[in-house]
Amino acid sequence: MNFSKRFSLGFVLCASVLAGCHSESQQTEPKADKAQADTGSSAAEGIDNWPELKPALPRDEKLEAQITEIMSRMSLEEKVGQMIQAEIRSVTPEDVKTYHLGSVLNGGGAFPNNDKFATPQDWLALSDAFFKASMDTSDGGVAIPLIWGSDAVHGHNNVIGATLFPHNIGLGAAQDPELIERIGSATAREVAVTGIDWTFAPTVAVVRDDRWGRTYESYSEDPKIVADYAEAMVKGLQGEKSSAEFLRGENLVATAKHFVGDGGTTRGIDRGDNAVPEKELAEVHAAGYLTSLPAGVQTVMASFNSWNGEKLHGHKYLLTTVLKERLGFDGFVVGDWNGHGFVPGCTVESCAAAINAGLDMFMVPADWKALYNNTLAQAKSGEIGAERIDDAVRRILRVKIRAGLFDRNMPLAGKDGILGNPEHRAIAREAVRKSLVLLKNNDKLLPLAADQNILVAGDGADNLSKQSGGWTISWQGTGNTRADFPGATSIFEGISSAVKAAGGEAVLSADGSFSDATFANGKAPKVAIVVFGEEPYAEWHGDITNLEYQRGNKKDLALLKKLREQGVQVVSVFLSGRPLWINSELNASDAFVAAWLPGSEGAGVADVLIKGTDGEARYDFTGKLPFSWPMHSYQNVLNPYHENYEPLFELGYGLAAEQESLVSNELPETSESSAGGGLEEAWLLVSRPQAPWVLNISEAGAEVVPVHGNYAVSGSDENITVSSIDMSSQEDARLITWKGLRPGAVQLSAEYMQDLNVYLEEKSALTLNIRVDQPIEKPVIATMSCGDGCSAKVPLESTLKSMEQKSWTRVSVDLQCFVKAGADFGKVFSAFGLESEAPMAIAVANVKLTPEAGVSADIRCDG
Repeated sequence: MNFSKRFSLGFVLCASVLAGCHSESQQTEPKADKAQADTGSSAAEGIDNWPELKPALPRDEKLEAQITEIMSRMSLEEKVGQMIQAEIRSVTPEDVKTYHLGSVLNGGGAFPNNDKFATPQDWLALSDAFFKASMDTSDGGVAIPLIWGSDAVHGHNNVIGATLFPHNIGLGAAQDPELIERIGSATAREVAVTGIDWTFAPTVAVVRDDRWGRTYESYSEDPKIVADYAEAMVKGLQGEKSSAEFLRGENLVATAKHFVGDGGTTRGIDRGDNAVPEKELAEVHAAGYLTSLPAGVQTVMASFNSWNGEKLHGHKYLLTTVLKERLGFDGFVVGDWNGHGFVPGCTVESCAAAINAGLDMFMVPADWKALYNNTLAQAKSGEIGAERIDDAVRRILRVKIRAGLFDRNMPLAGKDGILGNPEHRAIAREAVRKSLVLLKNNDKLLPLAADQNILVAGDGADNLSKQSGGWTISWQGTGNTRADFPGATSIFEGISSAVKAAGGEAVLSADGSFSDATFANGKAPKVAIVVFGEEPYAEWHGDITNLEYQRGNKKDLALLKKLREQGVQVVSVFLSGRPLWINSELNASDAFVAAWLPGSEGAGVADVLIKGTDGEARYDFTGKLPFSWPMHSYQNVLNPYHENYEPLFELGYGLAAEQESLVSNELPETSESSAGGGLEEAWLLVSRPQAPWVLNISEAGAEVVPVHGNYAVSGSDENITVSSIDMSSQEDARLITWKGLRPGAVQLSAEYMQDLNVYLEEKSALTLNIRVDQPIEKPVIATMSCGDGCSAKVPLESTLKSMEQKSWTRVSVDLQCFVKAGADFGKVFSAFGLESEAPMAIAVANVKLTPEAGVSADIRCDG
């Protein structure tokens, strides 16, 4: 069944490309397109897939002459320095002066003086120090201003007190390019106050698989919406290219990212491979570049992903032939965080191939000195040609001069009354209102009358960290408290204010409990607003393997059902960075609103949910789905024109309050792993634990220590330590160290019992990457627990002793080993643990249950 309401959104794709946009979830793939995707396209065959564009700005001979004059005075050392971007935690103003560095950045969670509460004046002071260092000619060098980049992706989200706009997915629901331009302008003004002159925004990815951890950074799965928004955001950030204000005054340099195809990787794996035909790459995934480039965007960030197996950071055809030559881009290409290190033959400290392919500026946060020295040596030896070096430096200088950096043209720097001001917050609140998508509204329950008792429940109701999501103060958006959001409004605070103004009462009860004394009038509430959803995440830490919401741990569903069983009508407000399979939650709700990640102005939710003091709606629901919403949990790839496209709600669906609700209360609630019912891998740990599993440190006689973030220890003596490390990408593995003071374990556990019998039936194995960092002295045990008196222990020490130390090895354990050791797979509470009583250091990554891998497992227990 399909409860969608059709809207025409004007896809720009031609029929031949649409035929190739196959969905893995539907198990169909046109043979001709597969062949093209497998073989790729040569430059001669593929270039006609791309439009031929002229540079956005006419050639300025005076500017070019200025660049030539500057470069004539630069040494090779100075030129290489311009091509290096270091992170503020690993570079000083003195370094900038000595090495003539071209740029710095602040990554997520990096602050001046390492102070989370650094003021705008603190940010400006560091910016001034870097600028002065870059213009210091006391060593006889050339004065070239440094450019500072920051991920201001939904407002100036690294700075306490800034206005936080809804993440891109919510803005896509608003379908209002003019609003996007105003958001870009407001963001530019708030960034300029802190002395920063460059933002790594907008993200113009067109997402195909919603399991991707960056789905919320995409405006839509519709390339037309992405194209319209990319142009609008660039104009808002940089100014209109034909105006005198372009890149001057209150505007700053923007970045279109990540070039190209980041939203189309197989299985939605961040930094993975996009294996589509070139025509689809050009018409779908490049849609945002075909509008942001003509709008004058000055920088483009290369993507971590590959296209048909070739890493974009080293892809000369796409970076040079397509982007710079065919599409007329005359700004500069910057790398992503150590992304050059993934190019074959490269390391983080050395990568001539990336520069030769067309990368102009390395983003090398910590290892910049080694990369500088190696790049300089490669330039001197001719491995990187002088012409390529000069082209990169010319492009960097062109942007710096256009942006007025030599003049330090920053009239808003240090100015009070800009960061988080009422005007900007009003724009953000408007964006929240317009982003809300009404999916269900039985008996036209919404909007609610304000002059009544309203219970507000759910762990997202009064949680500014949760409603703001990732890329908020910290990289992952975690570890934040109410004190980190001065001037912001939680969703509950907005509801309470609106209800109180009309003489009603809204009471917060996160767990949904209430009594006769809960409300001042002694009456029970007739309606509850329950705010719940995903916890914050960013990048690959948000990659998931299944779209089912709270898989194996239906706490929020239990809350909804509890309220309805007490005769309370339920309005669900769902916070998420992507569409998720929530059929059960929809069935348990009288009304359901997709609120995405609204940011700092939670009052915008109440503007639409709650009527005014006159009893009339203050604002209607106008948001439309920017992504198709799944009917089944296996519909990971769900885009229009795919074969068997059958969503629960189509792209563009969204009710107005007076429209009849089209969804029933009897949606199917059985989750399947694929269209054919086949069994997929069950990921337990990939970058972070996958729901319902959480990582805990366990020791006898002590409280369990949950591992949150990237570091945790047990006890005051730190007997066991768990820390995030890098295997293939940033923080994608865990290093576990035991001091051996007492026995203990690190376990992947679930709050509720899990039935894993289906994996036994498919002859599965537990598979993981392991690295042993010190000799194994005593037994190391792989554990599985299934309640009191039910557990299994499988020895690992012989396997671990045979491994090369400090080298990653893939290990698999037949699940029958756990069965024979006493595990009951019908009631698993801990799917995997490592137990030891001796000093030890082991790193693990990519822990999963893999069907049909038991027969070839490294560790088997056949009898």
